[in-house]
Amino acid sequence: MIRNVSTGKVVSQKEIICKGVFSQGWGLMFRRRANLVMIFDGLRKISLHNFFVFYPLEILVLDESFKVVEIKKRFRPFTLFTSSMKGKILVELGLEESKGLVRIGDVLSID
Repeated sequence: MIRNVSTGKVVSQKEIICKGVFSQGWGLMFRRRANLVMIFDGLRKISLHNFFVFYPLEILVLDESFKVVEIKKRFRPFTLFTSSMKGKILVELGLEESKGLVRIGDVLSID
């Protein structure tokens, strides 16, 4: 579950957790709409592609303290994205009801 600690709202009831390189590379490709969390070893600029994901995503970049440092709204299919801020955790929101519930500076909890 992803909860916005700053507002008390639940962002996602269920999400896919990706910690390994293979699962992070595969991401949401060829899957139904879902929410996904990628956890990296350290802070870094994060590059993504949205190839073979047939719906737009909202991308959240979080630092090591789970604070949202960047948001990319409407990450469209078959496009590329590189974060301008460094992050340790990336959240891909594919479910429409999860989008728009987070702002830069909010702190999230991921259970």
